Amino acid sequence: MSNIFVTRKIPETGIEKLKQVGHSVDVSEKDYVLTKEELVTALKQKEYDAVLCLLTDKVDGDIFDAAPKAKIFANYAVGFNNVDVDEAKKRGIIISNTPEVLTNTVAEHAFALMLAIAHRIPEADRFVRAGKYIGWAPELLLGNDLSGKTLGVLGAGRIGTRVAYHGAKSFDMKVLYYDIKRNEHIEKEVNAEFRESVEDVLKEADFITVHVPLLDSTRHLVNKERLELMKPTAYIVNSSRGPVIDEVALVEALKNKTIKGAALDVFENEPKLTDGLAELDNVVLTPHIASATEETRGKMAELAAENIIAVLEGKEAPNKVGSRH
Repeated sequence: MSNIFVTRKIPETGIEKLKQVGHSVDVSEKDYVLTKEELVTALKQKEYDAVLCLLTDKVDGDIFDAAPKAKIFANYAVGFNNVDVDEAKKRGIIISNTPEVLTNTVAEHAFALMLAIAHRIPEADRFVRAGKYIGWAPELLLGNDLSGKTLGVLGAGRIGTRVAYHGAKSFDMKVLYYDIKRNEHIEKEVNAEFRESVEDVLKEADFITVHVPLLDSTRHLVNKERLELMKPTAYIVNSSRGPVIDEVALVEALKNKTIKGAALDVFENEPKLTDGLAELDNVVLTPHIASATEETRGKMAELAAENIIAVLEGKEAPNKVGSRH
């Protein structure tokens, strides 16, 4: 029997999978993001063989020191920018993530954000609830169509490719994309056209959807200068990581109508919002819930558990970070 610590309550299906093979599982009793000090204290309560952590946990050398017997830190997320992967590698600690199972769900949410901002759905909802609706009017809350427009995809991985598919197949959108390498699948699947630079996509697209990992090279990938390249009728959607967009520059672009609108599921200083963002009508905000469906969050819990079980049995983690990333 091995001891496993879970840093926050997750869907029970993952916990049960660990218990079914005989492991002892301790789940943090505090249903909030643990501070570094709280996490260190929790990990020192017992000799843990594995840790199931969340994207909100900053996992570095101090955390590894607190769990010296841990063979794996299984991240309950597809991204792993919260983990010092290089430090883990030095120590021989396995890091895993939960890719693929959330691809469709995040892609659906990205498209939901596009539809919500273009059709002004949250704004219309607030309008009705405030008692302002007194009858149909020809120019009441006019929005924009997606059909026939140009969709620009920044980051043509699994999720970006799926969003492109929805755009092309369901809304007859022309798809442009930028990535550090060409993706033949997206080109074949939806006739997507590769562009050599982020700038080229921003200049041409009516809707921009962002799907890149957070790296030094992608921090503020969309900045003031690049926002100014967008059409004044264009919208930008971000369901990847908040710091990919310079939020201060975005607020100014939205205030000044440099672009028409934005929809964000992630934020630069999450959960804090940049000053002025929440007061704008031409932005839709959701609280990092792009993968938040019952089906997907359950599958993520199971996949994190499967990674732990494999490593504790002396096998390769199915989703070891570095093996396919």
